[in-house]
Amino acid sequence: MKNTMSKNAILIVSFGTSFNETREKNIDSIEKEIMDLYPGYSIYSAWTSKMIIKKVMQRDGRIINTVSEAMEQIVRDGIEELTVQPTHIINGLENDFMIADVMEHSKSLRKISIGAPLLNNIEDARVIIEVLTEEYSMSDKRKALVLMGHGSSHHSNFAYAALDYSFKESGHENVFVGTIEAYPGIDVILRSVNAYNPSEIILIPFMLVAGDHAANDMAGDEEDSWKYIFESAGYPVKCFIKGLGEYTKIRDLYFKHLEAALIS
Repeated sequence: MKNTMSKNAILIVSFGTSFNETREKNIDSIEKEIMDLYPGYSIYSAWTSKMIIKKVMQRDGRIINTVSEAMEQIVRDGIEELTVQPTHIINGLENDFMIADVMEHSKSLRKISIGAPLLNNIEDARVIIEVLTEEYSMSDKRKALVLMGHGSSHHSNFAYAALDYSFKESGHENVFVGTIEAYPGIDVILRSVNAYNPSEIILIPFMLVAGDHAANDMAGDEEDSWKYIFESAGYPVKCFIKGLGEYTKIRDLYFKHLEAALIS
């Protein structure tokens, strides 16, 4: 990452991915744009998934810092004021772990500010709704848009159900938000889609990167993939393997959170 003589720094934290193409389109793209937006800051990056970090190192020889390793480097570099911007979707477990690792070094810095993840409040939801309904022309009520999120055991997982409700409150009763690992799961979403009975389903990942989950859990040919489940129910399905970081206005939402943290 970029290191200047400045004592002010930005740390960008992502979960990570072993899929290089989607990393370049999403994580790398966000990091580069932040570097361009804030030339006077030293820029650092870290991933929270140690399993993915290890896999990428063994396969590609690419060294990626954990949050703790990045913080140790930041302290060694003499940074005084740090702003941390996660690319996480919700205030879930990964965000909590990130904050804990950052704050272990709080006594070594004069100030630490932490930006919000993507879906932090109703205003964020409204931006997401506008971006995705315009992108996929959801004014056509004959088709349904299904967003596949990751999901979490964390209490903040309710953000997915709240986003689903917000889509419908805004007039998009043909948009459905589900998760792989929590509520609402594919069983809930399938019942809701059946009740709506669209002529076509569009499947997209509601994740920063379109990696393993998008390629396999969403669009794969196995019997437990969402594509297979919807097709087995009789629906034509189109899958778009596109991470949230590829939408300009979604990236802008992250940058808005970062700017708010910088001036806090």
